[in-house]
Amino acid sequence: MAHPALTVLDGWTLLVGLAALAWVFLLLGRGAFWRADQRLPAAPAPARWPAVTAVVPARNEAEGIGACVHALLAQDYPGALAVIVVDDQSSDGTADLARAAARETGAEARFRILSGAPLAKGWSGKLWAMQQGVEAAGEAPLLWFTDADIVHGPLVLRQLVAYAESRQLALTSLMVMLSCRGWWEKLLIPPFVFFFQKLYPFRWVNDPRRSTAGAAGGCMLVRRSVLDQAGGLAAMGAALIDDCTLAALLKPRGPIWLGLGTQSRSLRHYRHLAEIWRMVARSAYVQLRHSPWRLAAAVLGMLFLYALPALGVILGLCAARPLLLGLGVLGSLLMMLSFWPTLRLYGRGAGWLPTLPLAALLYTAMTMDSARRYYQGQGGAWKGRTYGPREGGQG
Repeated sequence: MAHPALTVLDGWTLLVGLAALAWVFLLLGRGAFWRADQRLPAAPAPARWPAVTAVVPARNEAEGIGACVHALLAQDYPGALAVIVVDDQSSDGTADLARAAARETGAEARFRILSGAPLAKGWSGKLWAMQQGVEAAGEAPLLWFTDADIVHGPLVLRQLVAYAESRQLALTSLMVMLSCRGWWEKLLIPPFVFFFQKLYPFRWVNDPRRSTAGAAGGCMLVRRSVLDQAGGLAAMGAALIDDCTLAALLKPRGPIWLGLGTQSRSLRHYRHLAEIWRMVARSAYVQLRHSPWRLAAAVLGMLFLYALPALGVILGLCAARPLLLGLGVLGSLLMMLSFWPTLRLYGRGAGWLPTLPLAALLYTAMTMDSARRYYQGQGGAWKGRTYGPREGGQG
């Protein structure tokens, strides 16, 4: 009879080997998500630049709204560009700061601020603000949804429109550069971007033959005619994850594109772990469609992919098991190889590569906490509004 300790170690060796095999599959078979290479291609200028209306939902965004409005009104765009800020009942002077920024640019004629109406039944807060902006945009053929804490480079809109027109895209979206200054941001923001690419492989999103649909809410250029054909934002009004829900709504009606935008950056600085934790916990369980089974699968999947290789290294060293150690090292190296392009995108050195398992464990805990908050009636939130088990929408 085999010694019990040997049997247990053999079981761990099998599991660690399967985890290493899973990383081989992810590297070779999931749309090369890890390359982080989907960038907005250059495209010829259209014969006629269509009119664009930028819609900015803003609720208590005093910290960044001024810079956001400046950047929008300063876009080097040959066509007509109007900017609408929907002040969603802010209490921090967001509207006044937005007006002041518009005056400073000398482009007040292209700027409008709306005082948001009280939240309508059947809508989530952000989408209700976006809807009011859409209604005020009139017949603008292109709508540019952007967040109030994002600053876009001066050529971003020109490049977005040129590419969207060249391919007649229904949705063109950029995942902007997130703040990565403090220690917690350096630990958690590159993995956040990495996990998003793994969940929604950008090449699959950009392939009209595949059903995968994703977008990044900080920068979404939408073709108005396709949005209207899909039923408008009212077709998804209760959704708490506006970007990916919008992508799923539009892709059956036209091609979409999602990439990494290096000329646009978020001003939102996460100084403490608690701030990142709240950001993830507000919507992670929505992403899992409020399913306990999906939650269990997500937790086990994260532990399998990110914890097992490291555990294999530790057990292999402690028990002097070369095969277990080798499989753990292999899985860890494949994991770090896949993480490297995203880490480089954010200017971080190779010394941060071994921290990915720690980040994965923290995100797993945030996802579990998201489920706890949901069942306690403290679920998805946007700027002070919370949605419990019977309120929010599906992601």
